[in-house]
Amino acid sequence: MTTDHRMVWTRARNDLLSAMERLGFPEELGIEIAKTLGSPKAIDRMTAYLYNAQPDSVEIVVDEMLAIRSEIDAWREKKASEEASAKYYTMMRNGFGDEE
Repeated sequence: MTTDHRMVWTRARNDLLSAMERLGFPEELGIEIAKTLGSPKAIDRMTAYLYNAQPDSVEIVVDEMLAIRSEIDAWREKKASEEASAKYYTMMRNGFGDEE
């Protein structure tokens, strides 16, 4: 991980922890949310949600985290499927390499 990338991660995590603290949630929850979301972009999205919605229960916070995680997973699956389809159609168009 490069220094710039670490700085982006650290900033995103610290912003999330600050938002969690401001709303009265435990720091440990914020740390686990950051780990679960898995990217600075997703963490920033969660932080924005916290500032805008100002949820008042852990359940609501965790539900939003799970919704964000689910969307990320669905996007990754879609991209993997698109890549597999592109490779398949390339093979269909160009042959399977066993023809002489």
